[in-house]
Amino acid sequence: MTTTTYQDTWDLDVFFPGGSESKEFATYITSLQERVESFTTVINNWEAPTSLEEVTSIHPVLHTIAELSQSMRQAGAFVSCLEAQNVHDTKANEWRGRMTRISATLQKALGNFEQTLALIDDELWNQMLGQEDLTALAFVLNERRDKANEKASLQEEAVMQTLAVDGYHGWGQLYNQLVKRISIEVEVDGETKKLSAGQASNLFSHPDRSVRKDAFEKWEAAWDEQSDLLGKTLNHLAGFRLGTYETRGWDNVLHEPLRYNRMQEETLTQMWSTITKHKPKLVEFLERKAQLLGVDQLSWYDMDAPIGTTGSKRSYTEGAAFILEQFAQFGEELTAFTKNAFENRWIEAEDRAGKRPGGFCTGFPEDGQSRIFMTYSGTPSNISTLAHELGHAFHSYAMRDIHPLNRQYAMNVAETASTFAEMIVSDASVRNAQSKDEKIALLEDKIQRSVALLMNIHARFLFETRFYEERKNGIVSVDRLKELMTDAQNEAYCGALSDVHPMFWGAKLHFYITGVPFYNFPYTFGYLFSLGIYGRALEKGTAFESDYMALLQDTASMTVEDLAQKHLHVDLTSPAFWEDALKPIVADIDEFLELTK
Repeated sequence: MTTTTYQDTWDLDVFFPGGSESKEFATYITSLQERVESFTTVINNWEAPTSLEEVTSIHPVLHTIAELSQSMRQAGAFVSCLEAQNVHDTKANEWRGRMTRISATLQKALGNFEQTLALIDDELWNQMLGQEDLTALAFVLNERRDKANEKASLQEEAVMQTLAVDGYHGWGQLYNQLVKRISIEVEVDGETKKLSAGQASNLFSHPDRSVRKDAFEKWEAAWDEQSDLLGKTLNHLAGFRLGTYETRGWDNVLHEPLRYNRMQEETLTQMWSTITKHKPKLVEFLERKAQLLGVDQLSWYDMDAPIGTTGSKRSYTEGAAFILEQFAQFGEELTAFTKNAFENRWIEAEDRAGKRPGGFCTGFPEDGQSRIFMTYSGTPSNISTLAHELGHAFHSYAMRDIHPLNRQYAMNVAETASTFAEMIVSDASVRNAQSKDEKIALLEDKIQRSVALLMNIHARFLFETRFYEERKNGIVSVDRLKELMTDAQNEAYCGALSDVHPMFWGAKLHFYITGVPFYNFPYTFGYLFSLGIYGRALEKGTAFESDYMALLQDTASMTVEDLAQKHLHVDLTSPAFWEDALKPIVADIDEFLELTK
């Protein structure tokens, strides 16, 4: 029997050969910049239609916006991959700076376009959207028009976009430079190793507590050494954002993230409220895990500690084969798509120094491909992470025939597809356990991800909302940032941990991402939303795949409340949905507690 072997490094040359020194990419960027500048001229001269006859002038504008959006994503994805695969690639950092400037120019032009949309008479606007070729874009066009009415004047927005290049995005890019400085020397299995941040984070799941403790303490110290610069960076990012909000007349720091995620604050509040109600069950799990590890109370570095054994680790090829086997139980398209991703090297998973920590999926829309980044070491968590990122890629695939302007889905629904795919694999791991001990170990790993999404993410949300409120009154000191993070973690974990991670605000990339505000609660939303979808998939089997893809295709053209009502027939502002979504998690914990009596 022939076994396919998959390479664990990605192929970027298919897009632009030569990496950051690619001549093709240099030519592409120059052309993109010229196209954006040309578009700016067109928009500056474009006037709001005053009759249905004049409405036709919007069609070439929308076509150009769609094309430029695709090209910006293409170039941005390539730069992101370069930065992630080698944090020491200085040329990639230069490309990031240039991309930021081009993006600022485009955003100013789009702001002008949106302001012009706002000038169109309401009656004519409704007639315009009633036309056959614009009806499908009604949601995103209304969204752009509404955004224009909420923003500051065109001149003020243009100035803010210009200043953001060096005053906002520049601070965000500084984080990438600081990550390069993180190097952690630890002893593992009698061998001293010098690890990057990404490699060191994998040691938090090491079975030896002394190794975990040593790695965590050195990890915390390494980030603490950069705390002055990290604190300055975080403060100035928040300061710029708050200054922008003030100029627009926005007082609620959640206004932008909620609008970005097409979500009502009532939905967000209901979600956190219902989760908090069920946290005692999560605490039961954490207390039982502490007992099994032989400690009075878990420390932060015990959170990912394995319970028992899951057998030998799976190689990258073995992990890929397992994912394909489980995806096949769900649907043919997901399976064929995933097989293609493995065979054509869409994934960078090699465990080596110099890589950025964490994982992500990014799309190359002009080629209809995605690229996935992670550091794979063969654990069940690694396999679940790989499935998670493949879910992101499948989401983009499902929308391949949708109008480009209707493909720009927000982060909360993006996490739905990824978490759904992850759940298929993690559930299968538990079902396929060869012994009671292995089932306990795999079930614990699955529940631990629930803890991360319901408690760790909650801590991030609590920290960030409180930090932003304090930042309104001036710079927040490093010591205060540590206090805020400690308090948020203690509250989110209900005091179940003996030691927390005060420097988490510095170590977590998500706090420094300028493109998406509040990069936290969408993870939790996507996780619970996907549980509702997953339940239906279990009921219908492979017949559900077409329904699932129809839902994904709508994710960028309606609010999440309307999406849930249309495809799941549920009300997200009601506690009933969230109660149902949490039931499988409670069931997992109950099973774990029973097995570990």
